[in-house]
Amino acid sequence: MSQAALPDDVAPSVNPWHLVGYGALLVLMVFVIWLDDHFVLNFMHVMSGVLWTGIDLFMGFYVGPALRSTPFEARRAVTMRLVPRTLFLMPTLAIITGTTGWFHARQLGFLDTPWPQYGWVLAALVIITILTVQGLGVLLPTNVRVYLELRKPLPDRERIGRLLKSYVYLVGFQGLMQVAMIVVMAKFVTGL
Repeated sequence: MSQAALPDDVAPSVNPWHLVGYGALLVLMVFVIWLDDHFVLNFMHVMSGVLWTGIDLFMGFYVGPALRSTPFEARRAVTMRLVPRTLFLMPTLAIITGTTGWFHARQLGFLDTPWPQYGWVLAALVIITILTVQGLGVLLPTNVRVYLELRKPLPDRERIGRLLKSYVYLVGFQGLMQVAMIVVMAKFVTGL
């Protein structure tokens, strides 16, 4: 297949209704925090965390490696469909998970836990900070740059290669941090 412009159905743009949905989720998060109900806050934190972690691990350890062994045009077509769908989903899940986690930890008194148990709280705070900063500050902008390059009629494969050179390692580190967070959360659930 030649490197021609992709048909419109292969290169979708961001659906504005999805943006309304993500905005509604953030408004719901604010309401849930204001409500200060233990069950509802825990539910929102756990559900957003499960979705964020699950999608992150699946994309990083299954979709990514599968795409690396496919022809360029196939990778291009999948990326063109995938990035618009995850562009706002992943940041929304990250923001909801971290924010509701902070308020839930405060609600449960974990922020006032004495040392050495506070080490687990500190570990959670450090991990969520790394995940969020790396995700929003490095991985998301890289995804957008690659997506914009792929939308061109003749994408510059060398530029894409340069953009993705350290990306693989960052995604692996992101996955490692997600697994570390699961370990920390398991400790919270079983008792500090």
